[in-house]
Amino acid sequence: MKQARVACFGGIHDAWEVEGKLQLRDGRIVDSDAVIWLPPVEAGTIFALGLNYADHASEISFKAPDEPLVFIKGPNSLLGHNGQTRRPSGVETMHYECELAVIIGKEARNIKQAEAYEYVAGYTVANDYAIRDYLENYYRPNLAVKNRDTLTPIGPYVVDKESIPNPMNLFLRTYVNGELKQEGSTKDMVFDIPYLIEYLSSFMTLHENDVILTGTPKGTVNVREGDEVVTEIEGIGALRNTIVGDHVFNR
Repeated sequence: MKQARVACFGGIHDAWEVEGKLQLRDGRIVDSDAVIWLPPVEAGTIFALGLNYADHASEISFKAPDEPLVFIKGPNSLLGHNGQTRRPSGVETMHYECELAVIIGKEARNIKQAEAYEYVAGYTVANDYAIRDYLENYYRPNLAVKNRDTLTPIGPYVVDKESIPNPMNLFLRTYVNGELKQEGSTKDMVFDIPYLIEYLSSFMTLHENDVILTGTPKGTVNVREGDEVVTEIEGIGALRNTIVGDHVFNR
């Protein structure tokens, strides 16, 4: 089952994919290009993983960490499918990060790895852009790197966990203007989903609709104003967005 949140008919609606269209909770059927796509979940705490693929760590001249490198993102950074992400003027390096996003389904505290998937509601695609000009160091990216408005497209759908029997063996791909630029597999994560849930829940309570962004493989390249970026994860979907300049936001 694939669930989305969209704006249409003057309101915000939960919607489900039905034969290539969207069915709203009230039964109405709409074309997918007739709605504004919103982040598919009203996120609580958003956890983001740094360097959770060894090949990406090597790509940016770091080694894989010995324990998860986790930082928090604000919900202001989230953006729906087909949205526009602002690239600030004067920035030299801004790159995409195709990531599997894990949606927590219920309160979790001190969860063991063997039970971790019981606390997962589903999965979606995230593109956690990074502006590397603002990076302080690899362990604690400052707020401006990862928390800017519109910096993290997510969606289009949340796919329920029953539809993804093995989330640790999914292909990830990123296309820039139709050209394949990034390719990897979730099997190459340094810390897998059960480990991350055990780790996070060992010192804080996880809640329904918390989101874990699980990191990105190698293949990140600079993107510029006007680029169309599609991040895609096997079995979950393709998330599209466009890079725009300051003028679009009257900056």
